[in-house]
Amino acid sequence: MCAEKSAGSIDMAGISAGLPEAWSSVVVGRVGTAQIKVLRMDGRTVPEERHEAAEALLVLDGLLRLAVDGRPVDVGPGALYTVPAGTPHAVLPGSQGTLVIVERAEG
Repeated sequence: MCAEKSAGSIDMAGISAGLPEAWSSVVVGRVGTAQIKVLRMDGRTVPEERHEAAEALLVLDGLLRLAVDGRPVDVGPGALYTVPAGTPHAVLPGSQGTLVIVERAEG
């Protein structure tokens, strides 16, 4: 699903709140080779993963609790955290709020 617009503002919190389930992201735009996604966090964990390309995680509201390369990292509202390519990371219990992910577009 892509709620992409050609120009203008996007209500990220509104889109996140309207998603049918938590941790189900939607692409809201593209910039160059990157895609911008938004999702709602609900306290559940997400298993460890790693990606071929770096990604940026922006917390709009709430708190993102991560384990990055085995170390705990808390990312608060308004903060941006970048995960380098190939770095193992997982979402820890207690992550709540709205998260924006900027990553290399698939395909």
